[in-house]
Amino acid sequence: MATKESFKTYTENLKKYLDLDQRGKIMAEYVWIDAEGGTRSKSRTLDAKKSGVYTPEELPTWNFDGSSTGQAPGDNSDVYLKPVAVFPDPFRVNGGNIIVLSECWNADGTPNKFNNRHECAKLMETHASHKPWFGLEQEYTLLDLDDRPYGWPTNGFPAPQGPYYCGVGAGKVVQRDIVEAHYKCCLYAGIKISGTNAEVMPAQWEFQVGPCEGIEMGDHLWIARFLLSRVAEEFGAKVSFHPKPIPGDWNGAGLHSNFSTEEMRKEGGMKYIEEAIQKLSSRHKEHIAVYGENNELRLTGRHETGAIDSFTYGVANRGASIRIPRECAAKGYGYFEDRRPASNADPYNICGIMMETCFGAVKE
Repeated sequence: MATKESFKTYTENLKKYLDLDQRGKIMAEYVWIDAEGGTRSKSRTLDAKKSGVYTPEELPTWNFDGSSTGQAPGDNSDVYLKPVAVFPDPFRVNGGNIIVLSECWNADGTPNKFNNRHECAKLMETHASHKPWFGLEQEYTLLDLDDRPYGWPTNGFPAPQGPYYCGVGAGKVVQRDIVEAHYKCCLYAGIKISGTNAEVMPAQWEFQVGPCEGIEMGDHLWIARFLLSRVAEEFGAKVSFHPKPIPGDWNGAGLHSNFSTEEMRKEGGMKYIEEAIQKLSSRHKEHIAVYGENNELRLTGRHETGAIDSFTYGVANRGASIRIPRECAAKGYGYFEDRRPASNADPYNICGIMMETCFGAVKE
């Protein structure tokens, strides 16, 4: 039998300390992606800028113990943190404090093997003339401290799916406070969050980020994930990005990826959409390989998914690999949705392979 962990929060006590003057200093929270596809962070003190805010180029490179995060061996454990994006900190509002998204680099000047951003950024730069727009739909599940979906009976299951999707009211949704707090934090931090809704399985939610152009997509989604984990921490909940957290007749969790180029968004763009889909069909296995762990548990051909071993597409078809929105098909231009990525996929991998498949690899 699981032992329930205790959880206490002293937010009201903390507030008086958060309001203290920082005496010309700021707190910079360096955030990076670890070996397991999660986020880590640590803080350092910097001098406040006399005007404006720090740019990534102005911030110092830092380091961490990679042997404690699965990113380096113990006998060569230093991994460097190179700032790449800066956001206002919604948890330390007063004083100009910042969140610093950082890439991980090895001491020999090579990107760490878990640094997927570096290659993605090169692809975005090479093919920038196409003005690629991405919009990612991040599904996730809120768990209690016993790893049970929040609000589910301890020794049973809730009523079958149906009333939960975009649900309103007790018995249909749980932990809306976390969702609302996360939404506000994203807006404060300048994340291009475009919406949120309750999902099909109870205790499952979704937020959307985008449209973002180029590498900004991965940057904004990773910081949105970090903010979600931080908010949930304060409410005593866990965030699961597992694509099939509960086996059986329950929907899984995906990271549906909407994509378009300037050519696709103009009159006659359906031609370019169809060309891209044909290219995607020829590299189905390569995409699946980087679309998240345990995705075979989710892509079964049921619960609004296509089967993992086949590539399909269709207009308004949520059971296909690729969905062309009905509105786009009617207009003859717009975007398409790749429904294959799992909720735990790295957005840099998704965006990177989409660019590579549609436009070609970067030549060294």
